[in-house]
Amino acid sequence: MTTGIPLTAPAGAARAESCRLLVEHASFAYHAGRRVSQFTLEPVSFRARQGEMVMIVGPNASGKTTLLRLLSGVVRPLSGRVELEGMEVGRLDPRTRARRIAMVQQESPLVFPVRAIEYVLQGRYPYSRRLRFPNEDDLSLATRALEQVGGAHLADRWMQELSGGEKQRVVLARALAQQPLLLLLDEPTLHLDIGGQVELLRQLAGLAATGNAAIIVVTHELSLAAEFADQVVLMQHGRALGAGRPGEVLVESVLREVFGAPLRVEAGRGGRPRIRLEVQME
Repeated sequence: MTTGIPLTAPAGAARAESCRLLVEHASFAYHAGRRVSQFTLEPVSFRARQGEMVMIVGPNASGKTTLLRLLSGVVRPLSGRVELEGMEVGRLDPRTRARRIAMVQQESPLVFPVRAIEYVLQGRYPYSRRLRFPNEDDLSLATRALEQVGGAHLADRWMQELSGGEKQRVVLARALAQQPLLLLLDEPTLHLDIGGQVELLRQLAGLAATGNAAIIVVTHELSLAAEFADQVVLMQHGRALGAGRPGEVLVESVLREVFGAPLRVEAGRGGRPRIRLEVQME
């Protein structure tokens, strides 16, 4: 089991060696006036390269979303650093940050009725000037983003009429339209059935393998992380217990302790672990 180590390149995959995201001993604490809350994020260290998909796993209240907020630059680390291509994320101005980092939240509420293509075009706002309408290049990029997620046929549909899976595709397309170097997703499979979860992770894996961005996914779905992640960061009580390849981090004895469940880890295809719940019938 590795603890606080840099993420290593996945075996057998042709990946760029350049480091997109560097997280080095980054910590955080929520403040309530002059008092620091009981929850703190202890120092976390890992790296993500262009074309990698890193999945952050752990039970509820383990610090996954807080870590994602640090990576997005919404909050700054109490200590350590978070850098995107050598630049400290928290010091980027909002416009630059919006061009380089795209974040897909658990919920994406609709303020007013909008068609899918119009929703995706919102991802081009960081590149626009004030009072400027989208141009042909913006429309082309938005259309391409929908195609990348298999949602071209949804372009003229109203967002409020889409199913959960269809809406998630459009939300992801909006993030891709930002042309980010870092794509962050917080529980993107939360409202999807198992088929939709697998399809979305396959899309993300394909985007990671062929795209320009590093992709960070927060999830509590251990089986999906074991199957699709290039690297895994395992969280518990605000601590990163390990960072590395799925087979190095998703160890049976550790998972049983972290999740408090009789989990079984077996060898799967390609050396990836296969995780299942061991239920004994009385």
